Amino acid sequence: MPEQLFRVEDPQTGQTIAAALRQWLPGRSWSDLKKLLQSRRVMVSGNLCLDEGRRLKHAEVIKILDASAVAPPQAEDIKLQFVDSHLLVCEKPAGMTTLRHPEERHWPSRRKQLQPTLDELLPRILAKRLRKGAQQVSDKSPHARVRAVHRLDRDTSGLMVFARTIPAERELGLQFRAHALDRVYKTVVIGEIEAQTFESHLVEDRGDGRRGSGLEKVGKRAVTHVTPLERLDGYTLCECRLETGRTHQIRIHLSEAGHPVCGDKVYHGPYGTPPVIDRSGAPRLALHAAELAFKHPITGENLQFYMELPADMQQFLQKLRGLPSAESRAKSSRRR
Repeated sequence: MPEQLFRVEDPQTGQTIAAALRQWLPGRSWSDLKKLLQSRRVMVSGNLCLDEGRRLKHAEVIKILDASAVAPPQAEDIKLQFVDSHLLVCEKPAGMTTLRHPEERHWPSRRKQLQPTLDELLPRILAKRLRKGAQQVSDKSPHARVRAVHRLDRDTSGLMVFARTIPAERELGLQFRAHALDRVYKTVVIGEIEAQTFESHLVEDRGDGRRGSGLEKVGKRAVTHVTPLERLDGYTLCECRLETGRTHQIRIHLSEAGHPVCGDKVYHGPYGTPPVIDRSGAPRLALHAAELAFKHPITGENLQFYMELPADMQQFLQKLRGLPSAESRAKSSRRR
């Protein structure tokens, strides 16, 4: 079946994805529609949908793929860089949500397991690690519980810190609110961007229902320091150092400057102007939380962590450089 696109109109708003597919694909059995979902061939507004009970919102775009999408990340894709009795630092893979949305927390386990969240998987990973250390703990043990103190967007990869105790959660929260952590991201943007600092006040609705910079000094102050690292043909690999940490801050600042992040499905340039066309072919949002540094919430020790670009972003960069990927070189070598 060729790729197809549908937009959620009033008749489908609030319906399950399975019910809407039945309307758009008449003559297809429930079994066929479930197979489409199970085989990772249905996208909702750019995100893979595996849940037949997912309720649709007005104007969402449904794409039926002609081939299966990449499987969503699982527990084995998460790496722990640091663990002690107070906190842990992990590497979040792209494609995984940090926290379960409140309206999804009552879902049965079977439904949650279709696309697990980071906060649900970490206790299991931690418990397994502790068991290997001869400490018998269960997923419900307080020693295995994690407490989120910040988030990364679903399609952003990179370093995250979670608290394991209430005192650590409180102290880390204070550091985040005071912007006392060092956080550095790497991203690929459209066009050639120069080194500069962006400062604005971000509001919940810039006029079209999306976050953005307000015209007046209303909203939350946001400061992003940008440094180009590598010039590519029509694109730039750059480093973004956060002075503040607001929702979508990097994506908004770069987009408003006319240099949207490659693969961004929400921010496409300055508000009120024609969208900047993204022809990069980015496999996902090209944004990675590469460095994280903070004071240990209990001991006061300075902690610093670094994570290399994941394989999908490295391959994307190789393509923009016009170089074959490691996978392509391996295939070529085998043919010889």
